[in-house]
Amino acid sequence: MHAEPDDDGASRKRSAREDFELHAQHARDEFEAQVKAARDQFDATQEKIKARTGRNLLAAIAIGVGLGGILLASLLITPWLFIPFAAALVGFTVFELSSALRAVGRDVPRVASVVVGIGVLPVAFFFHVPGLWLAILAAILVITLWRLAELARPSHRTGALSVLGDIGAGVLVQLYVSFMAGFYVVLAGEDGGRWWVLAALIIVVTTDVGAYASGLTFGKHPMAPRISPKKTWEGFAGAALAAMIAGSLLAWLMLGQPWWEGTIMGLVLMLVGTMGDLIESLIKRELGIKDISGWLPGHGGFLDRLDSILPSAAVAYAFFLIFH
Repeated sequence: MHAEPDDDGASRKRSAREDFELHAQHARDEFEAQVKAARDQFDATQEKIKARTGRNLLAAIAIGVGLGGILLASLLITPWLFIPFAAALVGFTVFELSSALRAVGRDVPRVASVVVGIGVLPVAFFFHVPGLWLAILAAILVITLWRLAELARPSHRTGALSVLGDIGAGVLVQLYVSFMAGFYVVLAGEDGGRWWVLAALIIVVTTDVGAYASGLTFGKHPMAPRISPKKTWEGFAGAALAAMIAGSLLAWLMLGQPWWEGTIMGLVLMLVGTMGDLIESLIKRELGIKDISGWLPGHGGFLDRLDSILPSAAVAYAFFLIFH
């Protein structure tokens, strides 16, 4: 006689539990559908950006933030910590450029090039510009003698013009990477110079971001279609504006200089950086490759990331001498 109410109560509890589980499942399915739709939309946007600019945006940002954090630590803790950071970048860049040249038939000694290229940097830091010149001349001499010594091996014997081409390629690697990077190391070794290194690098990175954002949003008119098809005049204008704003703020807030000096420095660094970017694109075009390497996702290789930074080093040092 008392079983029916109990059965009714249990039935109601089961019904309530089933309704709750049904609603929970529906909410979970709806949430998963929204997440999937958002992911699909994000992936589609990523593909559009990649097709427009040739970059994986998330990977590029992650790599940039990582390198930027290490750079800040090396400069802010103590200037001499900048040497191993710069040495790592120079070593990888020299190796990948030497490898790219070897792939097109130039006999460039990779290990020797990396060793002498890295060796330039501490000399530049402690002995400044005279040390940089002497170190780079010594590096070029070592690479030249290395290639000549290889002629003793029958497998490395070629014609005189080919040997001269190999020597020229080895010299190019040292001048393009080690010598130009050396000016940042020289600057870091100067009294107060690390702040100028940081300011110059921030300006160059800001220039790249300004060109990227402006070109992606407004880019319609190619700047140098045969050399770098994705560069536009709209991106160039955005880079100039970003560089001048960043330079003005950094001169005023970090370097203790009049804002207009930063404006000039920003504009000149932007022009030199853009020229360096186009030169690297021309080198890759001559080598018949899209990226120097694939070591940095979203960027290509180290040289693809440093193409505008390297030629800016001497300009940054010149502004330090003139204004500081």
